[in-house]
Amino acid sequence: MRNLVCIGLGYCAVRYAGMFGKKFDRVVGTTRELRGSVRSPGLRTVDIIPFDGRTASPEVVARVEESDAVLISAPPGQSGDPVLASLADNIARGRARSIVYLSTIGVYGDTGGAWVDEGSAPRPGSARSAARLAAEEAWRRFADQHGKSVAILRLAGIYGPGRNALVTLSEGKARRIVKPGQVFNRIHVTDIAQAIDASFAQRATGVFNLADDEPAPPQDVIAFAADLMGKPPPPEIPFDEARAGMSPMARSFYAENRRVRNAKLKQTLGVCLVYPTYREGLQALFNARIANGE
Repeated sequence: MRNLVCIGLGYCAVRYAGMFGKKFDRVVGTTRELRGSVRSPGLRTVDIIPFDGRTASPEVVARVEESDAVLISAPPGQSGDPVLASLADNIARGRARSIVYLSTIGVYGDTGGAWVDEGSAPRPGSARSAARLAAEEAWRRFADQHGKSVAILRLAGIYGPGRNALVTLSEGKARRIVKPGQVFNRIHVTDIAQAIDASFAQRATGVFNLADDEPAPPQDVIAFAADLMGKPPPPEIPFDEARAGMSPMARSFYAENRRVRNAKLKQTLGVCLVYPTYREGLQALFNARIANGE
């Protein structure tokens, strides 16, 4: 029997389970409070058990120790990585030989729009990204100490069903904020699921950037989505004008500008992106909306 445990059953983990969960006999996911089961698209039931990030119940311990693969998307807290703090010994002596940890390209910090790859020195510019980098380093030490394969996937801005520019336009929440020279990197959740699967299949180890082929200005993405929907795009708003009304997190995103290379993802893991740019991704999402009568 092959078992998968997803510690932090969020957007990416659900997508992975839906696309590839049938490779496992049992899939278990943790959430902070809920218990029961859900049906992931394309998959049988995923069992859900609670894990608050502090104390691992006997049930969580048992599921982790009998797992063959562990997918971790739980974010670090003030005291570090909650999974290592609560479950390191259990993962170390458990069956799992392959672990995938979902991190962020935010660890690179601001490069003024210059390109970065996995060999670039991380320079996190926020406490949030610094905590991610510290968690990455802790997982690397864990891999070395216990002979486990740990793939660290640094994710760009995630989009996909229910989470995209078409949705924000439909809800009247889309804003075309223009900061000259600013670009963002993106990755479709389907391509994240592909990379997770390749990492497990190859028992990959090390760092991999998950970004599409075209970092792009955010206002261009909104304009493309509006064109698909046959709507006029929202008016452009200069960043200096919009900044006062932005959340601290949104301002932190605009404070960093970089272009992320994905060659290692393709060459080492052999991942061929289904959605190499936001255009293919949004077109497919728009086609799905039409097919669903939205």
